[in-house]
Amino acid sequence: MRAVLQRVARASVTVDQQVVGSIQKGVCVLVGIGVDDTDKDVDYIINKILNIRVFDDEQGAMWKKGVKDLGLEVLCVSQFTLQGKTIKGNKPDFHQAMKTNQAKAMYENFLLKLGQAYDPAKIKDGVFGAMMTVDIANDGPVTLQLDSRKFTYNSPA
Repeated sequence: MRAVLQRVARASVTVDQQVVGSIQKGVCVLVGIGVDDTDKDVDYIINKILNIRVFDDEQGAMWKKGVKDLGLEVLCVSQFTLQGKTIKGNKPDFHQAMKTNQAKAMYENFLLKLGQAYDPAKIKDGVFGAMMTVDIANDGPVTLQLDSRKFTYNSPA
């Protein structure tokens, strides 16, 4: 499972000209589910989202607090393109992205588990599979790539 986490001053998701999710200060997380992702991958990404220290503490010291520490908001956006490969040619290869029905179930489980680990009222999301406009006011900018198996992917045959 891959995610791109951005510290934001505010963020929102719009579908068909309707804002379907918005947050103020917190993190916006783009989430890409791979063909072989499991609950272990979900748990890893959730832990990182809630606890990675991308915020200042009360004294202004950098990199001391996470979303959970400060009670901030989280906006999640499903994005299968994070699983895209661009090694050969110019057309992205999305074969490593989980198929739609399976991915939707896993994404819903991800949101459920995220809500169980944190305050569900502080978690917003877009619409799975929809064409979305994601408006992000990146704060910093701070952008991190998260990968539940960065060092365990099998080499291509």
